[in-house]
Amino acid sequence: MSFKTSLSGINAANANLNVTANNIANVNTTGFKESRAEFADLFSYTSYGLSRNAIGSGVKLSNVAQQFSQGNIDPTGRNLDMAIDGEGFFTLSKNGARVYSRAGNFQTNAQGFVGTPDGARLQVYPPREGGDGFDIGRVGDLQLLTTDSPPRQTGQVNLMVTLPADTQAPTVTPFDPAEPNSYSASSGGVTVFDSLGVSHTQTSYFVKTGTPNEWQVHNYVDGEPAGEPVTLRFSDSGALVEPADGRIALDPVTPSTGAGVLQMGLNLSGSTQYGEEFQLRDSRQDGYAAGKLNEISISADGVVFARYSNGADAALGQIALTTFVNPQGLQAQGDNTWAETHVSGTPRTGAPDSSDFGQIQAGALESSTVDLTEQLVNMITAQRNFQANAQMISTQDQVTQTVINIR
Repeated sequence: MSFKTSLSGINAANANLNVTANNIANVNTTGFKESRAEFADLFSYTSYGLSRNAIGSGVKLSNVAQQFSQGNIDPTGRNLDMAIDGEGFFTLSKNGARVYSRAGNFQTNAQGFVGTPDGARLQVYPPREGGDGFDIGRVGDLQLLTTDSPPRQTGQVNLMVTLPADTQAPTVTPFDPAEPNSYSASSGGVTVFDSLGVSHTQTSYFVKTGTPNEWQVHNYVDGEPAGEPVTLRFSDSGALVEPADGRIALDPVTPSTGAGVLQMGLNLSGSTQYGEEFQLRDSRQDGYAAGKLNEISISADGVVFARYSNGADAALGQIALTTFVNPQGLQAQGDNTWAETHVSGTPRTGAPDSSDFGQIQAGALESSTVDLTEQLVNMITAQRNFQANAQMISTQDQVTQTVINIR
């Protein structure tokens, strides 16, 4: 019996060395969680059960427990590198099976799908139709768009101007955009876009009338009038009072490019009549041309954006994180992934930075949780345990040999 007891000790020390060796081997593995060998003592049962003075029968390896503590987050500067700061696992689809990982060193394949180096695809909540949030009722593969961003036709031009209060009506009449002396001020050209992304120029000309606090605005697109002149009136304190909401509907313009009808509005709200000089305080429009993909960015709540050269952003999905009641019950699958078991409990999936789910840090990776110094100490301890149990076998052999030699 004593030989078996010491042999169980050797096996336990060897298992401890194996666990320590695996930890040391993965000291630089992204998202790796160190393991700990856990042991239990053994007792032999008789037909009468265990005696109060029973001597133990050795030791057994009861569990190899992975320690799901937070690893250090190290910046990398690479867009598709991600780290989870807090609870949760990346949700992956590997050949149709659901697996989970803390390693965020993702990359794209030839079709633009984002996944791990071994091909497991990152799962996200897809955007809803119309771009209003995400469909949290289902998950799908994250695929980066490789096509251009389509153009957006201009619908509104926003101008905010300050017209000079002391200006007199122009001496040259009638108004002619080619004659600078026939108008008091101009907004300059605002670039607008038709449905094909072709640029056009919208210009507003301001003409002071003979009536105090009254102006007329003439609107042109590509040098052609876009409607009749519109009267602007200001209060004696300089605020725009007519039109009341500051909005002017421009006449439809049919571009020669073959694009659809360009129907725009002009918003002058916030414009004033002060001082002695014309000022263009704001000039914006809501259209843009087609754009090339510039970069992929990821927010703390896991929303993946495609950013284009035309300034447009497109949300491609929101990363789905998964947590478990008992992460210790997960089954390691290799390649930095785990699979659920009945011991781990039912997976619960949600969005980052909500409930108890951690945040996403883009351009960073979670390092291994292995403390190399601690593992070297464990190695020395396991080695001495191995030697001590081996010495016990040697001692027991000598005792047995002595008994055999008794005459």
